Amino acid sequence: MKQVINYIEENQNRYIEELKDYLRIPSISTLPSHKKDMKTCANFVAKKLKEAGMKNVKLFPTKGNPLVYGEWLGAPGKPTVLIYGHYDVQPVDPLDEWESDPFEPVIKDGKIWARGADDNKGQNFVHIKSVEAFMKTVGKLPVNVKFLIEGEEEVGGESIEIFLKQNKKLLKCDAVLISDTSLYAPGIPTINYGLRGLSYMEVEITGPNRDLHSGSFGGAVANPINELAKLIAKLHNKDGKITIPGFYKNVKRLTKKEKENIKKLRFSEKKFAKELGVKELQGEKGYSTLERLWARPTLDCNGIVGGFTGEGAKTVLPSKASAKISMRLVPDQDPKEIARAFTKYVKSLVPKSVKINVTDMHGAYPVVIPLNDPAIIAAAKATSKAFGKKTVFTREGGSIPIVVEFAQQLNAPVVLMGLGLDSDNIHSPNEHFSLDTFRLGIISSVYFFEEFSKVKKK
Repeated sequence: MKQVINYIEENQNRYIEELKDYLRIPSISTLPSHKKDMKTCANFVAKKLKEAGMKNVKLFPTKGNPLVYGEWLGAPGKPTVLIYGHYDVQPVDPLDEWESDPFEPVIKDGKIWARGADDNKGQNFVHIKSVEAFMKTVGKLPVNVKFLIEGEEEVGGESIEIFLKQNKKLLKCDAVLISDTSLYAPGIPTINYGLRGLSYMEVEITGPNRDLHSGSFGGAVANPINELAKLIAKLHNKDGKITIPGFYKNVKRLTKKEKENIKKLRFSEKKFAKELGVKELQGEKGYSTLERLWARPTLDCNGIVGGFTGEGAKTVLPSKASAKISMRLVPDQDPKEIARAFTKYVKSLVPKSVKINVTDMHGAYPVVIPLNDPAIIAAAKATSKAFGKKTVFTREGGSIPIVVEFAQQLNAPVVLMGLGLDSDNIHSPNEHFSLDTFRLGIISSVYFFEEFSKVKKK
């Protein structure tokens, strides 16, 4: 292993220059004007996989952007790791808030600044370089490795979900390795073992057949905004619990080990509130902030539309009002069941003076990988060895639908070896990524291959 690590250290400057080339490609998947850049970026990834020593490297065309695949299966009897990442990035707007050109990487304060530096080019490039380090020194890997890098993650990832369902044999593996999340704190190696699911709904309330003068009709006709506000207010009780009947019936409780793990993190609610600019935190009574963020379901109104919202005054009684409402779900809640329960409940809350229409926009299943899974244990050992500190375990309040798809379709544990930071400005101006973490990420990946090679193959 020493020669592999030495190779990484000796080639760090070259790795950074190659990462700069990767970041210079404006692979913005949501903008049709960058369609050519998407193909250029896919070819760049394929080239780097070949240079690293991967075999059978190919681009799979989709209705959207190409999927990049590569494999090295020269370790018979050893487990197989599927590495996932995405080469597409978010738009750069607002451009005037960037301190440097978003597609001309700059090294400053020990970080690389560019769109995609953290999300996700910097993080997925880590694993390509770890493979290269093995292949250029010992000439082989301790495990079998497959790569699947997509170009549509920032626009929903529809193509990869279809590809995954149609190519289970090609993608068969013993674990999926993803670096697309964050460290718990700077320099603290972190394995994320759980994600919340999602049920996203839209509620539209309709009253009169047109907008009305609030003076001439107010007090005689139901106001859709008023009724919508009353409905939303009834979705929680005074203790912060969601009032939908049966909403909590399948909620899986935290294990004793998980509760102990949360205590070890020594989370500061005071610091958290200060960073957000609020005087106090709020949520479901009886649970700590981390429990509420990671292991308890939520319901939030994400937006309300209705009536007059322009400058000045217009005394209007609106014909319609609507709200977007999201529910973050935890194991073992089913987004389809929750959507049905939500629809039935909100329909019962409105009076006959208005009509209600409820739309199920989309959903995602929650996922939790057991802390005693061999892949999680191997990853924790690897990151701890690389960073020189004890690895911590976190769950994520958000949802990453492809993680659930991997777990369900391939029946394999998903290791979320996050390397970014919540302060790296992903999706915002001045995105950046620590170069020291970039280096330690490559070493972590190397150690993971070594540790996972000791696990008995399925």
